[in-house]
Amino acid sequence: MKFFLLAFSFTLILSGCSSLELEAVPSSEQETQRILALGLSHEENLVEASKLDTPHKVAVVTLQLKNARDEKIQADIDLKDSNKYAEEVIILEEGSKFISPEISENVKNGVLDTDVDQLTYRIEGSKDLSSMLINHQLKLSLTYNSKNKRNYNAIKFCDKWNNCDDLSQEINVNSVNASNCKNNLCEYEEKITLELSDSFLKDSIDKGFSMRLISDKKTSSIKIPKALLMGYLKTAQ
Repeated sequence: MKFFLLAFSFTLILSGCSSLELEAVPSSEQETQRILALGLSHEENLVEASKLDTPHKVAVVTLQLKNARDEKIQADIDLKDSNKYAEEVIILEEGSKFISPEISENVKNGVLDTDVDQLTYRIEGSKDLSSMLINHQLKLSLTYNSKNKRNYNAIKFCDKWNNCDDLSQEINVNSVNASNCKNNLCEYEEKITLELSDSFLKDSIDKGFSMRLISDKKTSSIKIPKALLMGYLKTAQ
């Protein structure tokens, strides 16, 4: 009898526990989204984050709110720059050819302050008016000082963490010119064309794209900015 009563009591306890509903604890990401949805200023968002129940969650949500603020600032800059680039896109041949503005920048290629290459690039597109498909080309010009030309021959595409594809893609080197040669050093200019599909550019519009330009002597990292793609694709369609 005593065993029966104990067993019965244990069964009642289990039954009672199974009827309880455990309230899910909001994750840090959920708390961040909840605070952002309030439509407050960034400073007010941080005050809301400071009210959370654990120091760890306060720290994580505060960092996520700062990242969200930085991303919004960058998105506003990209939008402004993309509108400027869109206005500068050249349209030729009755709307079948598009040329983006040309961008010039310095690319670090070594540890010394003087280890700098001069890079210029633009995107050109050609539309087939019968199929309405657009093919794009990235036109690169890389100028550097060296004893020998580098002879770039391939590229690898990379993600935002700088992890690059295992397989390389061949490129077209249009010309290699040498000038201003002194003391076994010349100023070389390599002009390169890279074929890009319309789908690849559209998939990259939210982040731009990075790549490594490869030769037997040197690898150069190049990033094509999001704002240029946004502005170019606003017109090249």
